[in-house]
Amino acid sequence: MIRKICLLNAHPDPSPERFCSALTDAYEEAALETGCRVTRFNLGELELPALDRAEDFLTPPDPVLDPLRTSMRDADHVTMIFPLWLGGLPAKSRTVLEHLARGGFFLDQNKEGAGWPAQKMKGKSARLIVTMGMPGAAYKLLFGAHSLKGLESGMFKISGFGPVRHSVFGLVESSPQRRERMLKAVRKLGRLAS
Repeated sequence: MIRKICLLNAHPDPSPERFCSALTDAYEEAALETGCRVTRFNLGELELPALDRAEDFLTPPDPVLDPLRTSMRDADHVTMIFPLWLGGLPAKSRTVLEHLARGGFFLDQNKEGAGWPAQKMKGKSARLIVTMGMPGAAYKLLFGAHSLKGLESGMFKISGFGPVRHSVFGLVESSPQRRERMLKAVRKLGRLAS
């Protein structure tokens, strides 16, 4: 069975020299080699204003997001690759996710406003790949990986994605050898469509 993957490079700067771009390339190439259908989006290329009001979530987003919404709706699996900035997802990437969520895309509130909202991403798996300058073990053990857990639960799991897995790559600036090991690990994930 051919898996459909929606692949998100969520670095706010989509330049090819960014390591997140290299990781996204590695994942995409490996997934394509195994016959998966991959649709890639560089979130840093999208210029969207920050949302200021809760009411904005009730309205449809800018049509520029239609291809991304279609890809995510049709995908079996979503992989998002991003750097940890100030302890969390970069603001520009978060803004794109907030715009994606508009109009009940991830969750559909029932008309009476009571009860649990309908999870619109059921049946899809997700992988979050996060890079950082600090050691990955320090992020997990000392800092509790709270921002990653919040993203997993507060956006992906609540929307119905499952399973939601993650990979944490620390010390990304330390050496070319370490980066090559990270690229190899991401290629393996791409081949597994995981």
